[in-house]
Amino acid sequence: MNAGPRVSIITVNYNQTALTCALLDSLKKVTYRDVEIVVVDNGSPDDATPVITKNYPHVKFIRSNENLGFAGGNNLGINASTGKYLFFLNNDTEVDPGCLEPLVDLFEKNPKAGAASSKLIYYNSDNIIQYVGSTALNPFTGRNKRVGFMEKDCGQHDTLKETDLAHGAAMMVPRSVIEKAGLMPDFFFLYYEEIDWCERIKRAGYKIYVVPASRIYHKESMSVGKRSTLKTYYMTRNRVLFMRRNTSGLTKASWLLFFISVTLPKNFITYLLKRDIEHLRAFWNALRWNLTHLSNGEKLKRFIKPSQPSNA
Repeated sequence: MNAGPRVSIITVNYNQTALTCALLDSLKKVTYRDVEIVVVDNGSPDDATPVITKNYPHVKFIRSNENLGFAGGNNLGINASTGKYLFFLNNDTEVDPGCLEPLVDLFEKNPKAGAASSKLIYYNSDNIIQYVGSTALNPFTGRNKRVGFMEKDCGQHDTLKETDLAHGAAMMVPRSVIEKAGLMPDFFFLYYEEIDWCERIKRAGYKIYVVPASRIYHKESMSVGKRSTLKTYYMTRNRVLFMRRNTSGLTKASWLLFFISVTLPKNFITYLLKRDIEHLRAFWNALRWNLTHLSNGEKLKRFIKPSQPSNA
């Protein structure tokens, strides 16, 4: 029996060895035959090397010397992988045993498919949907809505369909598409990188799909707290960065006007009324980053400190 093309499953670990092990245990049950598993430890102070290499010798394990962020860690995994299809999985997920076959089937039958996500169900919930497709980003706010969000899964969204944006928690991309569209943009570091990547994939001539027959169970918000200043900083910084990179003309002007006149004062006033100085500082630092960096993540030359002359 033909095993089908190889699928490389890539996941990134940062100080969450127990979660990563739970995912790896879950992956032992997948029914797809030709699977390669790549785990990237993203410079965790709590080094996962001895646990993963001892208990999961079949896994291709990579240890980064530093935290490269979500995209940077996944890019290390891409470069180490050998599969025709690459399946990016958050380490705080567990899988349905038959999750890979429907995804591979889509790509094998549709050469215009550039990326596809599984249906995401909240882990240990009463089959509550987190994601089964999404709307396009609002050109004014830089936000979008998830199809089926917080609905009980009764099969109401079980049709394979094109969607605007994939979800980075469970996303398959063919290697040939990556070779054309490029690697994940690692200067985002955390949040919005897969959304920006989807836009590049679409500009390369491909379409994005959601495949509800592939089910993944997501332990959401275990890596970054719902109200952490880290999340506030990167969500704000990268939402602005994404809009800078992916809008132009009247759309960009409209977004900028809305941001300056509505989003910015609303957030400042909200944080001040709550006396939430830490989140206000994170929000301001995110804006300041965008004022001092180009849309490709490089720092503007006038903000780069000159190197000190050598005493030699």
